[in-house]
Amino acid sequence: MTEFYSCKLAHINDTHSHFDPTRIQFNLTHKDKALTLHTHSGGYARFGFQIEKARRQAIENQHAFLFLHGGDSFQGTLYFREFKGRANAHLLNLLKPDAMVLGNHEIDAGNGPVASFLNNIDFPLLAGNMDLSLEDINKQAKLRNHPNLLDFDPQTRSAKVLLKPLKDKTLAIVGITLDQMKDIARPDPDTHFVDAIKTTQTTIKQLKQQGIDHIIVLSHLGLNQDKVLAEKVPEISLIVGGHSHSLQGDFSTLGLPSLPYAETVNTVPILQAGKYAETIGIVDIEFNAHGQVSQLNGHNYFMLDDQFILESPQGVAEEDYAWAKTQLESHPNILWNEENAIIREAIDTFYRPAIQALENQIINFIPKHFAHTRLPSKSLPHGSEISPWVSRSLYHETRILDERIDFALHNAGGVRQSLSKGKLTLAEIVGRLLPFDLPLVKYQIQGKYLYQAIESSINHATNNGVVGTGAGSFPYTYGLRYFYDARLPLGQRITQLDLLRAEDEQLNNQPERWESIKLNQYYIGVSSEYTASGKEGYQALQQARWQSSISELSLAEAFIQFMQKELDMEQVMSPQVHYIPK
Repeated sequence: MTEFYSCKLAHINDTHSHFDPTRIQFNLTHKDKALTLHTHSGGYARFGFQIEKARRQAIENQHAFLFLHGGDSFQGTLYFREFKGRANAHLLNLLKPDAMVLGNHEIDAGNGPVASFLNNIDFPLLAGNMDLSLEDINKQAKLRNHPNLLDFDPQTRSAKVLLKPLKDKTLAIVGITLDQMKDIARPDPDTHFVDAIKTTQTTIKQLKQQGIDHIIVLSHLGLNQDKVLAEKVPEISLIVGGHSHSLQGDFSTLGLPSLPYAETVNTVPILQAGKYAETIGIVDIEFNAHGQVSQLNGHNYFMLDDQFILESPQGVAEEDYAWAKTQLESHPNILWNEENAIIREAIDTFYRPAIQALENQIINFIPKHFAHTRLPSKSLPHGSEISPWVSRSLYHETRILDERIDFALHNAGGVRQSLSKGKLTLAEIVGRLLPFDLPLVKYQIQGKYLYQAIESSINHATNNGVVGTGAGSFPYTYGLRYFYDARLPLGQRITQLDLLRAEDEQLNNQPERWESIKLNQYYIGVSSEYTASGKEGYQALQQARWQSSISELSLAEAFIQFMQKELDMEQVMSPQVHYIPK
């Protein structure tokens, strides 16, 4: 008789301090009428209800239960801005994860916040390729040998692993994070990240030698790199991932892209559950005695409000509302707004009052929905609709301080979400849209390095012949128009790069004037300190003749000041991103 090993798994990732339900939008079509549905999904109290329900079901069926977090709990909302990692640790403890993997945003501000987080959590943080062997033993925020951290073991050249019982077998959980961490975050100089794939290979080889065949990799590499990992290390039983914000599952009837849930590469299923605590993955898994997944049944689920708002340029009838409600109620991947009362009370008592005041400060009114996507797509061929406005705010507000500014350049990952129609509050900007309140830097640079920076950052974002750090490096500009062709060889993909002249004329409804960037001519740009430091493919910006910090303005402040002006945001901004994929 063949022996099977059953486990119910709940998984989340890239929650980014979204403790409350997040505003979401679905696009429906009913009788040739386009309908836009606005509601809220997820949040930690709804997570808590679904996780406890799944845990009870597993116990009743005498199955193992796991709840895993794929990293990037930090940053994202006013909750993190106000409380740093304290609220994250408290509320995650209430959710009772079995493990979380270290994400890049956990280490945005160095090792100190990670040390504080480790001191306050009741579960292990996995970072199996984080090498602390050279850490200064006298430093204050020391991570090495912390009891809640499973890092890299320099003696065995493998990851320290979390072991769990699985009937008469042992289940190993290996945490692996980005080995390009120094390019994408700010770990302390004495902290290093070794090769993710080699570490996984070595670790699994050692586990197999110990007779452990059931192995879950908890990954913060992103979906594309998880596929590479599965291809190169087929002995993995299952990958539970994060970093790329990939929402797996068929949500096509709601106007969302569809990715296969538990996409399988080399017999290794890969799971990921979107972003911002909007969705949760819940799945029943059967392993065979050799550690392979023999059966997997599950989905990612939205957890929606009971009520929603429906809009259409053609008007909305009662019939449309009733039809939309039926669509939601019959969708197999939608749950509702049941909450864990203890978690809701903790949020409302300890954290919510500090956020309330900022939500009452209205900055402007947004006349329509501005979608944010990191990369261009068929539906958004020029990419994000809100990132160009962020870049324009950097250009405009910095130019008030220094009229020599020629262009603004900002990375897609610095903008965190779409902007919905309606009131734009201070909380929306600093808590959700631009939570990384980064300093700004102006710099003077030759045109040839702008060509290099634009192409390199796109290559990094798309992995187009370059191993990148994720789609967050994709460049959005204002005053700088580029044309990129992914079909061309490396070094030749920017086919045209132009500078906007006389923005003041454009504001007065005069025609735009563009001129070609000259390779040896110098130009003055503005970017966030993060981008100007050369991370995520922007290394060429380090070739600037000079860089100068802008003490009077930050990324969020520039956007706030710009949005407080009387803007016509219904005007069509000419595309400055022109992208041809392979």
